[in-house]
Amino acid sequence: MNLHQVDWSKIEWKQIRQGVEQKAFSGSAATIAMHRLAPGHEPKPHSHPHEQIAYIAEGRMRFHIGDEVVDLGPGGLVVIPSGVTHWGEVLGDETVINIDIFTPKRPEYAP
Repeated sequence: MNLHQVDWSKIEWKQIRQGVEQKAFSGSAATIAMHRLAPGHEPKPHSHPHEQIAYIAEGRMRFHIGDEVVDLGPGGLVVIPSGVTHWGEVLGDETVINIDIFTPKRPEYAP
């Protein structure tokens, strides 16, 4: 068995665009990514072939998933099906920390 141990504090934040930063790690079949989202960041509607589970650790987010809208705060989870157009926006003036799990893994998220 080949175990991988990761310390989030040792992975550098990567700026995706203004107001959006990411740390990510992949196993053989899934990717976990931590995102730091600043209030006022520009939402970018998108879709991908990966199922995504989003968990809000800090702050509040409004997710637009297909035709549905979901507001989540700390401890909130939502599943975003593969191929569905979605985006999120920060609610309020607090930075959001969210953790996303993608399957299958996203090689482009490698540190």
